[in-house]
Amino acid sequence: MAYIDFISHLHKKTKRDYLGRVQEIPKAEAATIAKKFDKDYWDGDRKYGYGGFKYDGRWLSVAEKLVKHYNLKPGQKVLDVGCGKGFLLYDLLQIVEGLEVAGIDISKYAIENSKVENENSLKVCSATNLPFEDNYFDLIISINTLHNLPCHDLEKALKEIQRVGKKNKYLVVESYRNEEEKVNLLYWQLTCESFYSPEEWDWWFNHCNYNGDHSFIYFE
Repeated sequence: MAYIDFISHLHKKTKRDYLGRVQEIPKAEAATIAKKFDKDYWDGDRKYGYGGFKYDGRWLSVAEKLVKHYNLKPGQKVLDVGCGKGFLLYDLLQIVEGLEVAGIDISKYAIENSKVENENSLKVCSATNLPFEDNYFDLIISINTLHNLPCHDLEKALKEIQRVGKKNKYLVVESYRNEEEKVNLLYWQLTCESFYSPEEWDWWFNHCNYNGDHSFIYFE
């Protein structure tokens, strides 16, 4: 298991007003709406989530790094756990024609509004019960998803990812290294249920026998 950062360059491009986030609207109200993972979360006002989750090619750089690092080839199988609208899977297919991709997400809205090219590859499903055979995928990715699960579901999801994947797995979760980053995370997040330091995340990985790669998102 290795720490590999493929995503922080995207995360750091966004300017965040942490105090403004909690002053604009009661946080409980915003979180209640966001946790429905419906239109308001993806394509509504920014205070409820993404503020418009449209394809703009920004995930292509991440896809290129994944392809290079994991040496992806036509015919190999890739699963995205928490795929959202499937933008990353779409970009992977632009780089490696012939990949077999699949994506699952808890959001019916995201799946119904995904990239048309991915339409038959995505399904509404929980990460806690993946409908795939053991050791089925050559690569499993999960970006900014698992921290949205409470601890009992987090354990199930990590074990499911371990079950259906072969050697290569890569996940990204939110974390904090100090009290300032912890407060920023709490101010900014809307859907997060699992708040852990890197050491605590490592405990979870070991506890669930997760042997893939990972990286963390920090709110500096």
